Amino acid sequence: MNIVYKETKEIDVSKIRELYLDVKWTAYIEDETIIQSIIPNALHVISAWVGEELIGLVRAVGDGVYILYIQDLLVKEAYQGKGIGSKLLQKMINDHKHIPQKVLMTENQEKTVHFYEKNGFMKADGGNAGIAFVQYRY
Repeated sequence: MNIVYKETKEIDVSKIRELYLDVKWTAYIEDETIIQSIIPNALHVISAWVGEELIGLVRAVGDGVYILYIQDLLVKEAYQGKGIGSKLLQKMINDHKHIPQKVLMTENQEKTVHFYEKNGFMKADGGNAGIAFVQYRY
Protein backbone atom coordinates (compact mmCIF):
# COMPACT_ATOMS: atom_id res chain seq x y z
CA MET A 1 0.00 0.00 0.00
CA ASN A 2 1.53 3.28 -1.14
CA ILE A 3 0.39 6.16 1.09
CA VAL A 4 1.03 9.69 -0.11
CA TYR A 5 0.91 12.57 2.38
CA LYS A 6 -0.10 15.98 1.05
CA GLU A 7 -0.07 19.44 2.59
CA THR A 8 -2.89 21.17 0.77
CA LYS A 9 -6.30 22.64 1.44
CA GLU A 10 -7.38 21.80 -2.11
CA ILE A 11 -9.45 18.72 -1.29
CA ASP A 12 -12.76 17.92 -2.92
CA VAL A 13 -15.63 18.41 -0.45
CA SER A 14 -17.14 15.03 -1.39
CA LYS A 15 -13.93 13.27 -0.30
CA ILE A 16 -13.94 15.16 3.00
CA ARG A 17 -17.58 14.26 3.58
CA GLU A 18 -16.84 10.59 2.83
CA LEU A 19 -13.97 10.57 5.36
CA TYR A 20 -16.04 12.19 8.13
CA LEU A 21 -18.93 9.79 7.44
CA ASP A 22 -16.59 6.80 7.61
CA VAL A 23 -15.46 7.71 11.13
CA LYS A 24 -19.03 8.69 12.11
CA TRP A 25 -18.25 12.37 12.74
CA THR A 26 -21.58 13.53 11.37
CA ALA A 27 -21.88 16.92 13.10
CA TYR A 28 -19.49 18.43 10.56
CA ILE A 29 -21.47 17.27 7.56
CA GLU A 30 -25.02 18.07 8.64
CA ASP A 31 -24.62 21.68 7.51
CA GLU A 32 -23.17 22.13 4.02
CA THR A 33 -21.61 25.49 4.91
CA ILE A 34 -19.59 23.86 7.70
CA ILE A 35 -18.11 21.08 5.57
CA GLN A 36 -17.24 23.64 2.89
CA SER A 37 -15.49 25.93 5.40
CA ILE A 38 -13.49 23.72 7.76
CA ILE A 39 -10.58 22.99 5.43
CA PRO A 40 -10.11 26.43 3.80
CA ASN A 41 -10.31 28.14 7.21
CA ALA A 42 -7.80 25.83 8.92
CA LEU A 43 -4.29 26.99 9.74
CA HIS A 44 -2.74 23.80 8.34
CA VAL A 45 -4.06 20.60 6.77
CA ILE A 46 -2.18 17.37 6.07
CA SER A 47 -3.95 14.53 4.30
CA ALA A 48 -3.16 10.87 3.57
CA TRP A 49 -4.07 9.29 0.25
CA VAL A 50 -4.07 5.87 -1.37
CA GLY A 51 -4.46 6.68 -5.04
CA GLU A 52 -7.47 8.99 -5.31
CA GLU A 53 -8.92 7.86 -1.95
CA LEU A 54 -8.65 10.25 1.00
CA ILE A 55 -7.88 7.90 3.91
CA GLY A 56 -6.79 10.31 6.63
CA LEU A 57 -6.51 13.94 7.60
CA VAL A 58 -5.20 16.15 10.38
CA ARG A 59 -6.41 19.72 10.63
CA ALA A 60 -5.08 22.45 12.92
CA VAL A 61 -6.27 25.91 13.84
CA GLY A 62 -4.48 28.58 15.84
CA ASP A 63 -2.41 31.72 15.58
CA GLY A 64 0.66 30.07 14.05
CA VAL A 65 2.87 31.60 16.73
CA TYR A 66 2.02 30.48 20.25
CA ILE A 67 -0.78 27.92 20.07
CA LEU A 68 -1.61 25.11 17.70
CA TYR A 69 -4.97 23.47 18.26
CA ILE A 70 -5.28 20.11 16.57
CA GLN A 71 -8.93 20.21 15.68
CA ASP A 72 -9.34 16.93 13.80
CA LEU A 73 -7.37 13.76 13.28
CA LEU A 74 -9.24 11.16 11.25
CA VAL A 75 -8.25 7.90 9.59
CA LYS A 76 -10.75 5.74 7.73
CA GLU A 77 -11.70 2.69 9.76
CA ALA A 78 -10.20 0.22 7.26
CA TYR A 79 -6.80 1.94 7.59
CA GLN A 80 -6.69 2.41 11.37
CA GLY A 81 -3.96 0.69 13.37
CA LYS A 82 -1.40 1.02 10.58
CA GLY A 83 0.48 4.08 11.92
CA ILE A 84 -1.23 6.56 9.59
CA GLY A 85 -2.74 8.64 12.41
CA SER A 86 0.60 8.83 14.22
CA LYS A 87 2.37 9.84 11.01
CA LEU A 88 -0.19 12.59 10.30
CA LEU A 89 0.06 13.87 13.88
CA GLN A 90 3.87 13.82 13.92
CA LYS A 91 4.04 15.62 10.58
CA MET A 92 1.79 18.36 11.99
CA ILE A 93 3.86 18.65 15.17
CA ASN A 94 7.16 18.71 13.25
CA ASP A 95 5.88 21.39 10.87
CA HIS A 96 5.11 23.57 13.90
CA LYS A 97 8.09 22.88 16.19
CA HIS A 98 8.38 26.60 16.91
CA ILE A 99 4.92 26.72 18.53
CA PRO A 100 5.19 26.04 22.28
CA GLN A 101 1.57 25.00 22.98
CA LYS A 102 -0.02 22.14 21.09
CA VAL A 103 -3.52 21.38 22.30
CA LEU A 104 -6.33 19.00 21.41
CA MET A 105 -9.53 17.64 22.87
CA THR A 106 -10.79 14.12 22.31
CA GLU A 107 -12.95 11.38 23.74
CA ASN A 108 -11.96 9.96 27.10
CA GLN A 109 -11.58 6.38 25.88
CA GLU A 110 -8.65 4.18 26.88
CA LYS A 111 -7.61 3.50 23.26
CA THR A 112 -7.70 7.21 22.38
CA VAL A 113 -5.87 8.31 25.54
CA HIS A 114 -3.16 5.71 24.86
CA PHE A 115 -2.77 6.92 21.25
CA TYR A 116 -2.18 10.55 22.23
CA GLU A 117 0.08 9.70 25.17
CA LYS A 118 2.11 7.46 22.85
CA ASN A 119 2.47 10.49 20.58
CA GLY A 120 3.82 12.76 23.32
CA PHE A 121 0.66 14.41 24.67
CA MET A 122 -0.40 14.46 28.31
CA LYS A 123 -3.78 14.90 29.95
CA ALA A 124 -4.47 18.46 31.08
CA ASP A 125 -6.23 17.47 34.27
CA GLY A 126 -4.30 19.52 36.77
CA GLY A 127 -0.72 19.47 37.97
CA ASN A 128 2.06 20.43 35.56
CA ALA A 129 -0.17 19.84 32.53
CA GLY A 130 -2.54 22.58 33.66
CA ILE A 131 -6.28 22.25 33.46
CA ALA A 132 -8.56 22.59 30.47
CA PHE A 133 -12.01 24.15 30.31
CA VAL A 134 -14.58 23.90 27.56
CA GLN A 135 -17.91 25.47 26.69
CA TYR A 136 -20.07 23.61 24.19
CA ARG A 137 -22.83 25.09 22.08
CA TYR A 138 -25.27 22.55 20.67
